[in-house]
Formats: sequence, structure tokens, C-alpha cells
Amino acid sequence: MKQVKRLWTALLALILLTGCGARRTEPLPYPEPAAAEPGKAIAYAPLDDRPDNVERVVYLAESLGYSLAMPEKVLYRTALDHQPKNFDSIQRGEPWSLFTWVLEQEAAGCDRYILSLDQLHSGGLVASRSLTGDDIELPGGGTASASHLLENLLAKLAEDENNVVWLLDSVMRLANVTVGYEGARLEHYNWLRSFGAQPRETLAEEDLTIENVLETYWRGPNGEDPYDGAARQMDAVSADGYYQPSRFIEPFIESRERKLRLSGEVQNILAGPGYENFRLLIGIDDSSLEDCIQKNEIAFLRQGLRTGENGKRLDWLLSGVDDLAFKAVARLYLDETGWTGGRACVQYFGGTEDRPACEYDFQPLTEIMAEHLAFFDLREADGAELQILVLTQPEDPSQMDAYRNQLIGAVREYKNARRPAILIDAGNGTYGTEVYEALTKKAELGYLLAYSGMLDMAIVTGTALSHGAARYAVLRNGENTDYMDRAWARTLADSILKDFCYKGVVRNELLAYIRNDLGGDPNNFWFPALDRGELLSRLEAGMEKETAPVIRNLERSAFLSSLEPRGERHWGGVALENYRFPWDRAFEIGMDIRLGDFQ
Repeated sequence: MKQVKRLWTALLALILLTGCGARRTEPLPYPEPAAAEPGKAIAYAPLDDRPDNVERVVYLAESLGYSLAMPEKVLYRTALDHQPKNFDSIQRGEPWSLFTWVLEQEAAGCDRYILSLDQLHSGGLVASRSLTGDDIELPGGGTASASHLLENLLAKLAEDENNVVWLLDSVMRLANVTVGYEGARLEHYNWLRSFGAQPRETLAEEDLTIENVLETYWRGPNGEDPYDGAARQMDAVSADGYYQPSRFIEPFIESRERKLRLSGEVQNILAGPGYENFRLLIGIDDSSLEDCIQKNEIAFLRQGLRTGENGKRLDWLLSGVDDLAFKAVARLYLDETGWTGGRACVQYFGGTEDRPACEYDFQPLTEIMAEHLAFFDLREADGAELQILVLTQPEDPSQMDAYRNQLIGAVREYKNARRPAILIDAGNGTYGTEVYEALTKKAELGYLLAYSGMLDMAIVTGTALSHGAARYAVLRNGENTDYMDRAWARTLADSILKDFCYKGVVRNELLAYIRNDLGGDPNNFWFPALDRGELLSRLEAGMEKETAPVIRNLERSAFLSSLEPRGERHWGGVALENYRFPWDRAFEIGMDIRLGDFQ
């Protein structure tokens, strides 16, 4: 009798997991024919060419019925040291050509824009940390003022009152250098981050001017020199002076000053008449809980955020940079469809939501969540239809299994109740791969509205809520098409497969192989030169093995296709191909996702 009961329990669990046993459909070729409505194009100048700023934004836009118009990759690509350069001469994007491209979109009748200011001002996020002065180089020689170019561009876009323009900006992270770019090494990054994290004098109200903020770069709370505090943490200096801290201080200060002045000038422009249809979204890059060098920069920019005549906020300053485009696309859709807000029930598992989730966050997780919920007009409410499940770092490490099981129980509960749910892994790797293995075995991953994890939590929160809030609005609006459903499925599959399989397992294996067996640098396959074909083969083999159980889970999943009336469809087949290392480094990968017909 006990054996029969165990067999029955196993069969019941299998039925729940397999979405009632839908038949697998063969994945179709990728890319699929575009099906976005004519006239719903967004002209998009990305932050750079990493997957979070390119293909994942494409998926999200298509899941909302938009299509993205983007410039040629060579115009916004970032190249690390010793890698092939753009136009054989530069390592960053090319602002002048991007300005020209935007004007071409305007002449063609486009009326939706999402434009990265770091790209237009500097040629990308990495370049924005290193450039000094206002001038940018022009193709064929000469220079032009970055601020004047942008002022003229915004004035031109403002001439058409039908234009809706989202401008994406950032607060520079604590360290301005990027490892592997312009000769910077990890030692430089670590020291400069330490220097940036040193406490500064706090300014308030009328004292918050650019000139005063610049002065606090060199002044601690009690007048002490922050350079001394950071220099004591770096005793080892090479014989040739390559690690000498003073070598990097001057460009550090100059690049921060340039960045802050350009951001302030954009706010001044938008404060004038004619820019009511413009939105400014500023993201805070890697930060710290301390009263660091960013604190006064953030306060200065916060006082310049606009509010419309109806009291609606026009501009936002939120934690996270790599998720800026997600947030802009989602909010653009919400505004265009007359979104009036919704309710969400937020549940935390782990017990540490009242503190920063990792060392790169400057706010407790609950505050980051609250600010992002406000951005999407979501209000916390017990018993709400939309569920947001957040796994935090464990308050008691000995109870990790309990926290994980509580989370999985909640995921299963809301699936069985056919309620929409967003899952955020804010554990910052403390649960290892066990939580992913358990979710794959015990939950129906494809039923989630959105998932994100495995990065600093500001980005994770913005990513998950962008995708989840947008999908929830689509289902509430009842306007999703098969093409939108398939684009949404790619956003979910991309996030789950990369976290569970690449970042959780395959990447660690590659890192060890590159460092230990090849003596190479996983942050740059060109210096020293590595066999990139062989690394790609290892990536493909590792992903084929690790993704197999997760893909089986997705293929057996159902998903919510409507809320009123409640409706479900079943995933088709899932296949991955065209793996790539976008920056020829192991940190992230790109891949194409092929899907079979939904049932």
C-alpha cells in the first residue's frame, strides 16, 4: 500500500510539473518574422553592446508590441584593450554618427526614442568613466562639444510635440576605471573604489551646487583627506610606479567632474519649456552604503528631477544602470496604454531584506524594492493578485534549506492557484546552485511572469520588475498576440537559462580552465591571446549538458496567456544556438533562443 501511495504521489508531482503533459513542438528557425504593429517603432541608442542592452531589450520591446530601430553595432560597440577596434581606430562608440542616426530617425517620422546619454556623450558606459573635458573626436579629424551636440539634438526632437523621448543617464560608480580598458588592472579598480568609498562631507539644500560637490571629492566629514585613508590600504607599489595611486587620481577627478557637469546640463535643458514629453531616468552605478563620493552627486541630481503639473513624476533616479533600458521600455508601454497602477504582494524569504543585498548597493533591499514599485505604479498589498517572491541572503545560514523550501513552496502554491508571480533571487550566490536545482525539479519555471538574479541586487530588482510589471499589464490589457507571447518567453528563458546554467555552473568551469590551465585572463581573451574557438566549444558543450533539465522543465510548463478570463497556453520546444562571448570575456554570453509553436 505504501508503494502505491508513493507511486501515486510521484505521478501527481509529474503531472503538476509537466503542465498536463503537453506535446513538445519542434523549435522554429530564429529569428522569426517580425510582427510588431506598423508605427510602433522605438529608436534606441543603447548603452553598449552587451546582451542586457541589446537582445534582451529587443525581446522585451517585442513582447510589448514594439520593434526597435537600432544603429549599426560599430557605432555603439565597446572594445577592450588589444581587441579589434571600431573603424580600426577607436575602442568606444562614435557619438557624432549616433547624433546623425537619431536625426535620420526623426526625419523618417519616428516618435518614440530611448537614448543613452553615456553613449551620446562618450561612446558608452565604459568610455564615460574615462573621458575628460567636453570635446569629443569627430570622424576624419577635429572635435565638437558633447554638451552642445546634445543640446541641439534635444531641441530638434522637442520641435515635434508627438515625440516621446526617454533619456537614460547614470551616476558614475565609485571606481572610474574598467579592468582591461585603457591599461587598467584589477589593482587600479580596487584602489580607486576604496578611494571613492571614503566618507565625504555631506552637503544639503542651497550648498548642493556642482562646484561645492567637486570640492567634497577632497574633503571628508571632518576635513580629513580621503586620499590618505585610501592610500593606506595600498601599501604595495611596483618598482616602475605602475600601481602608484597618484597616477590615477587626476583622471579620476576629471572624469567625475565631466560626468556630473554633463548630467547637470541635461537637467537644465529639460527644465526649460517644450520638454514636457521628455523623461529622464538616472541609474546609480556600483555604490556603497557609506557616505561615499556618490552621496553628494546623487543629492545634487535628485534636486533637479522634474514633476509635471498634475503631480506626476517626469524624472527618476533609481539604483541600477544595466537595467535602465528595461525600465524605460516597460514604463513607455505602461504610459501609452493608460496604466493606472496595480497592487502587488511582496514576500521575502531569508530574513535580510532590511539591509543591502550586496556590497555594491547603497540602500536596503526593501528601499530598492519600494522605489522600483513606485516607478511602475505598483502598491504593496496583502492578498494582491500579483505576487513578488524575493529570496534574500540567509539571516541564519543554518536555515538555508528552510528558506529555500519556503520559496519553492510559494512558487508552487501560486502556480497551482493560477496567479501571476515574479521571482527575484537576491541571495547573491549564498545558496549556491542548490536553489536552482530544486526549482528545476520541483517548480514550473515557465509559469513565472519574470525572473532575475545573479547580479548586484539593484539591477536584479529593476530587471525582474520591468519584465514582470510589463507582462502583467499586457495580460490585464488583454492585448497580447502570439508574437508577443513568444518574445516574452524569450525574455524569461534567457534570464533563467543564463543564471541557472551559465552563471551558476558553466562560467565557473570556464574561469578555472582559463586561469589554471591556460594561464589566461577570463576578462579578456585577447590579452594574452587565447583560442576563442576552443573556448566557444567548451561553452557549447557545458551549456548543452547544464541546460538540458531546465529546458525540459520549460517545455513541460504552461504559462498565463490571459487574466480575464483566466487562460493558459503551453510552451513549445526550446533550443539554443549561436553562442557567443560579446566582449570576448567570460563574464557574460549571448545566445539565440528558438521556440516551437505554443499549444
